[in-house]
Amino acid sequence: MALTVPLVWGMGLVFAKGAIDHFPPILLMALRFTLTASVLVWFVPIPKKHLISLFGIAIIAAAIQYSLTFTGLKGLDAGITALVVQLEVPFLVILGIIFLKEKAEKKTFIGIALAFAGVAIMTLQNDIRINIGSVFLVILGGLAWAIGQVLIRKLIDIRVMQITAWVAVFAVPQLFFMSAIFETGQIEAIKNASSIVWWAVIYLGLVMTALGYLLWNNLIRNHNVGKVAPYLLLLPIFSLFGGAVFLGEEPTLLMLLGGAIILFGVGLITVPLATLSNLFKR
Repeated sequence: MALTVPLVWGMGLVFAKGAIDHFPPILLMALRFTLTASVLVWFVPIPKKHLISLFGIAIIAAAIQYSLTFTGLKGLDAGITALVVQLEVPFLVILGIIFLKEKAEKKTFIGIALAFAGVAIMTLQNDIRINIGSVFLVILGGLAWAIGQVLIRKLIDIRVMQITAWVAVFAVPQLFFMSAIFETGQIEAIKNASSIVWWAVIYLGLVMTALGYLLWNNLIRNHNVGKVAPYLLLLPIFSLFGGAVFLGEEPTLLMLLGGAIILFGVGLITVPLATLSNLFKR
């Protein structure tokens, strides 16, 4: 199960990259969450006490975050995007320290510095430097995700599946509204979409979001987060492989170097110190 989550999420970026060539990115996310909401909402009770909070969380952690991240994906390879997305972890740690008064080890701060350094190295590559605006969109999307997670952590007396379902419900009109403001050609895109594009939407809505978060929520409810979080480091590896196989993407040496530094930095943040000590002893 822990291996399936990064595989499902990593390949989601690959299929989304293919679908974005046809659908405007925000519209694609609106269709994705429409499918997720229409499936999940029937299986969870209405969280009446938290509806206002979930509406606000949906604005930040769904509408804004996915609009930024997947608009950025339009100008980048899926593999590069998957690596930059890893900055979600350092952002979450920083916000946790500031707003939740969480404590961090020295290795955590080293990991944060390495993660950002890795992104900086990747931007030295010419084709990425040309699309630096897309990189910043993905980075800002990671920051929005981290803010949303801090808000979610403050919720009590609510099941995780309720959060997933009702954030999706609220995100649908928000995303359609944002698409209407910032994008054009939505009706033509829907009319002319091929079956392959619609299969990508189905994957994003049912497999990447509904199934992916169902598995993830089950993992973090039944196992120590420190044990399962490191598995997410496999996400960009699956995206890199999928991008090469399905999209013909060719990662460069500079990109792989920067990506390795990002993953090492995120690994320092997420992998417990005791686990690292045991690895070095071996």
